Amino acid sequence: MPVKVFLVEDHEIVRQGIKALLEGEPDIIVTGEAPNGVEMLKKLESGQPDVLLMDMNMPEMSGVECTTEVKKKYPGVKVLILSMHDHESYLVDMIYAGADGYILKNSSREELLFAIRKVANDGVYISSEFALNMLARHKRDTRKQASPPVMLSDREMDVLVLIAEGHTNTEIADKLFTSVRTIETRRKNLLDKTGTTNTATLIRYAVVNGLVS
Repeated sequence: MPVKVFLVEDHEIVRQGIKALLEGEPDIIVTGEAPNGVEMLKKLESGQPDVLLMDMNMPEMSGVECTTEVKKKYPGVKVLILSMHDHESYLVDMIYAGADGYILKNSSREELLFAIRKVANDGVYISSEFALNMLARHKRDTRKQASPPVMLSDREMDVLVLIAEGHTNTEIADKLFTSVRTIETRRKNLLDKTGTTNTATLIRYAVVNGLVS
């Protein structure tokens, strides 16, 4: 079955360009489009896509507001944010809102297609350029000292590495031959031990402290 994508972008020329790009893929179909979040929510009432590819900055409703509303009404819809902002605070805001992916507007065609397919298959995707820029900023910030490393079990380290690679709880459970409930517990333990609050800050902690590369 092709991945059904709904486009939300207030600039028509950009929206049509993305649409033309996606329509050339045999496994992706554009099922709808809207210039803002208000119109998008009205159209979703008659049918939901697999992936909502949405600009972060739009009139009427912000990307955070749209994502929060979509996840509340249609939890099965995956939200992939398309943004020009590569600052960590924007990513954290979208993760809290429930976004499944965050990709920069200057990303390549191949990366955009990969991101759509990744989130459509219950994955999480963060733009490679964004991740590299975020890591570079933290390395340049010599005023910030790494936190004292915590003691993690071998199994917790396995889970941490897979989280950093973008795998879902279900994918991690399959790879480690255990239950999703066990992975959820280990993920919570990782947050508790590291003093972090979400996946983004957990990965940041792991990178800063050399737990993952």
